[in-house]
Amino acid sequence: MLLGFDIGGTKCAIILGNEENGSMHIKAKEVIPTGGPAYEMIDKLFFAAENLLQQHALTTGDIAGIGISCGGPLSRRLGLILSPPNLPGWDNIPMVQLTEKRFGKKVMMQNDANAGAVAEWKYGAGRNCNNIIFLTFGTGMGAGLILDGRLYEGSSELAGEVGHIRLADIGPVGFGKAGSFEGFCSGGGIAQIAQMKVRQKLQMGEPVSFCKSFDQLCGITAKTVAAAAFAGDEVAIDIYNTCAAYLGKGLSLLIDILNPERIVLGSIYGRAKPLLDPAMTKVIAEEALAGSRSVCEIVPAALGESIGDIAALTLAGMC
Repeated sequence: MLLGFDIGGTKCAIILGNEENGSMHIKAKEVIPTGGPAYEMIDKLFFAAENLLQQHALTTGDIAGIGISCGGPLSRRLGLILSPPNLPGWDNIPMVQLTEKRFGKKVMMQNDANAGAVAEWKYGAGRNCNNIIFLTFGTGMGAGLILDGRLYEGSSELAGEVGHIRLADIGPVGFGKAGSFEGFCSGGGIAQIAQMKVRQKLQMGEPVSFCKSFDQLCGITAKTVAAAAFAGDEVAIDIYNTCAAYLGKGLSLLIDILNPERIVLGSIYGRAKPLLDPAMTKVIAEEALAGSRSVCEIVPAALGESIGDIAALTLAGMC
């Protein structure tokens, strides 16, 4: 049996599962809200894991390995969680050491983008590929890189921080930088693009279907804009076209530099593929090298909403 922890800014999941017939199967799961001081939260996580084992008549002796997927930055080599922006107060937390001491088992920890990349490579849309790029494309925009059949982490374990790439001199802010890949291509980025475009419409006395007044601007999300776009709202469609064009620019850079055979896009892409594909593919056709573009498939993540759970279990299986 494998034990996984998927640690997020709003909630954490504790997962039990195992690999059967080339697939990772979730056997049990518990979700608890994230909150409170870091060490108190970690103790709650461990207690919940022990309870989950007990509920299924298991002991730590039945666990083959433990995997931890957590938003970065973190250091796999040192086993430290290093002040992630979505986990205030989690500063230099020796997570691997604490977990190994509590459960007496080997632990593998990775940031969520790297963990997602390995999970999609082994069990999802990246199967049978040697060179894939996995992009989270959700709350943020981060990449996990599988190059020549192995996870590439970089000299200081910061490979894949593609959200920091600047795609325009001005634009929505993501990763602390205006006009960044994450600024244009993330849930928060889409909301910022929408707020800018909708504010202009409202100032001209033209309310849109998903935002009737200035008071509603702060409530705009990527999901509400997508719903309006699917319903035919022209402003919402334009917002997703803007995101898609910059997605195409970002992907073109990655295609030219890394020459992957597959790019796997998570979260938002799976829900909004029809809205994103036209402008995205047009820009890639214009910007990326033909020889690299022709061998690269762009596909949605196959593991869907379970990717965090499967990612943590995949890491556990690598111990």
